[in-house]
Amino acid sequence: MKIVIPGGTGQVGTILNRLLSAAGHDVVTLTRRPVHDREVHWDAENLGPWAAEIDGSDVVINLAGRSVNCRYTPDNLRAMMDSRVHSTRVVGAAIAAAVRPPRLWLQMSTATIYSHRFDAPNDEATGVLGGAESGVPRYWAYSVEIAKAWERAQKQAETPLTRKVSMRTAMVMSPDRGGVFDVLLRLVRLGLGGPIAGGAQYVSWIHDHDLVRAVEFLADRDDLVGPVNLTAPDPLPQRAFMRVLRAAWKVPVGLPATKGMAELGAFMLRTDTELLLKSRRVVPGRLLEAGFVFDYPRWPEAADDLVRRVRA
Repeated sequence: MKIVIPGGTGQVGTILNRLLSAAGHDVVTLTRRPVHDREVHWDAENLGPWAAEIDGSDVVINLAGRSVNCRYTPDNLRAMMDSRVHSTRVVGAAIAAAVRPPRLWLQMSTATIYSHRFDAPNDEATGVLGGAESGVPRYWAYSVEIAKAWERAQKQAETPLTRKVSMRTAMVMSPDRGGVFDVLLRLVRLGLGGPIAGGAQYVSWIHDHDLVRAVEFLADRDDLVGPVNLTAPDPLPQRAFMRVLRAAWKVPVGLPATKGMAELGAFMLRTDTELLLKSRRVVPGRLLEAGFVFDYPRWPEAADDLVRRVRA
């Protein structure tokens, strides 16, 4: 297949590019700063020569959008919103203008769209969308609005010949430098990988190989449209999640952190505590119903594999 990945130079795009190329697919990345072969320039806002790559392709996987790994200032939140909505609209315009439009448009979305909750898991059918929770920072609702606007921009695109799926993706665990697993493992190695603010908040995650396998599965299934949760079926509380990771790295103790300590650490790292404190209890209802089988459904086996790859 020819697969075009707008915004494909970040962590998730690098994973998809590497493993899909290794599987024999022709992968083209759209980026503001092309450096390597099969990278094409675009500005994520306007139609241009890059649109010729989409015309005649099989699958488009749009990952474009400002990174969430930043301080959630009003300016940064607006940049997150605008970069996601504008890039999605221009991808839709390119697909609509194509003589031979792709048969599938996979649009990145996020598990953050669901409510901060502890009582029950969120699947696509019964999950509660966030934004109305009490007792959480008000700006968390804006993160949910960003996710909703992201999905709405794809849904509104006039692309009748192209099947559309929005991938509500959990944290992707891979051994790549700079990814979320790399950050968590660094905390463990420093002896800081304990519970944060009690550790009751749920962590939803997906192993990098299962992410790529799920993308290929979605490409093969013509009956799946709309939101699909890309997350392993075993979300678990943060304290248990980190306990498993410490065991995989063979570190017996991880110092706990209060909410205030987490806020200070997030400030020093120029990121935000929502990534640490929001309870994302999300499960892959539609993938499981469709018959997808995870290679790494549980965190202990996934953590062991990731640690082995880091050590190697």
